[in-house]
Amino acid sequence: MSKNSSDLGSKLDPQLRERLLKESKRPFLGIRRVLWIAFFGSSFIGLFLMSLRALNGVIVPFSDFGIQVSAVVLFGLLLFFDRAKNN
Repeated sequence: MSKNSSDLGSKLDPQLRERLLKESKRPFLGIRRVLWIAFFGSSFIGLFLMSLRALNGVIVPFSDFGIQVSAVVLFGLLLFFDRAKNN
């Protein structure tokens, strides 16, 4: 005997069903958020240390500075757009 999806949906706990539907729409949200936070933090620390070195008089190549600024902006935007929206 084969069961159709409506039979399975009626046997599932409504909270579990809602959580599974939410996960299917946005898979691995928690893991992605942890990665975006880690990458953003790493790039921000790198930018901060590079700025301190530049203020101390060490010559920092503009391309390196640009890469760090781009990384901070990129991971900040990814973190912003991947946030959970409460409906």
